[in-house]
Amino acid sequence: MKAGLTITEMAAEIERQAAAKVDYLVNPQKLEMESMGGSPMLRVLDGGVDLLEPLSIQETAHRQMGAHLGIPWKYYEKMLQEEPGLLSYNVNHWFQRGEPAPRMLRTMDGRARAFLSNRYRLIDNFEIATAVLPIIMEMQGARFESCNLSENYLYIKVVNPRLTGEVRVGDVVQAGIVISNSETGLGAVNVQPLVYRLACLNGMVVNDASTRTRRNHVGRANSTDENFALYSQETLEQDSKAFMMKVQDTVKAAVDEARFAKVLDTMKESTQAKLDTSDIPALVKLTGSNFGLTDAEGKGVLQHLLEDADYTLYGLANAVTRFSQDVDDYDRASKLEVIGYNVMTMPQAMFRQINQASAMAA
Repeated sequence: MKAGLTITEMAAEIERQAAAKVDYLVNPQKLEMESMGGSPMLRVLDGGVDLLEPLSIQETAHRQMGAHLGIPWKYYEKMLQEEPGLLSYNVNHWFQRGEPAPRMLRTMDGRARAFLSNRYRLIDNFEIATAVLPIIMEMQGARFESCNLSENYLYIKVVNPRLTGEVRVGDVVQAGIVISNSETGLGAVNVQPLVYRLACLNGMVVNDASTRTRRNHVGRANSTDENFALYSQETLEQDSKAFMMKVQDTVKAAVDEARFAKVLDTMKESTQAKLDTSDIPALVKLTGSNFGLTDAEGKGVLQHLLEDADYTLYGLANAVTRFSQDVDDYDRASKLEVIGYNVMTMPQAMFRQINQASAMAA
């Protein structure tokens, strides 16, 4: 599992960000992009007067503005990199031609971090941490294996060694849980089981709807009669309170023996699914194309599969999660931990197809 922040470092940063974040409801027709020093900045104007200091723009907000304005990202990115003045002209034109319905502008540390629908419901990292950290602290023996706070995501990965099993003799795994959230519109609140493999310190996220608690950031529309207003979230409604209680219950269930036993059985079954070894590179490439791995990632997975020489579906899945430790980007590494489980639990028909296709390529 990829190392990130310590729990102390992450908690301090969550607290800092909670104080630094400011959210607004804004009429897009009051927004203007301007190239300053070769970099686009976002201005909020009223009669030519800046209501805020010009904001630098995070890539996430760029993507969301482009999507809102109907500008394809490939073209938007080309203008951003090569012709920022042209990008500003295009964005400003379509801001003026668009609907004046308010959008949520999320800002922090002098930058626009997200440009979202006015139906976006704030379930922020501070709220999540406040709900789950005290419960985890009370779990005997539980340890924070890896935590991180990137531009777009929060991750809290916890292992509870009190619940341990063997996939094979000597191949020990432990139960855990991963809590994730995005404040910038890129993902729901997720609480999912985690299996931690001691042999190579891999983490595999159990991507199964039956064992996952999830909440999308969607609520009632927020409106204002003003062109620009500080966003003020109403007191949490009963359904939000109920959801946070469900998150807490799911965290407590991280030591649920029945659920862990079910996942352990699935892992054991995958050790009996043999890979066709006539063309392992072709098999890994086909797997990658089915599960969204890049060519570079496929090569890394192949290297770990060959090094471990475990030519089973279990071995293939572990090669994916082992490679996640080699990836620089924590967000992508975490995604690979999910992909590893998806590979291990792929439908039998897909597994047969990949095996047969790789054999034919040999």
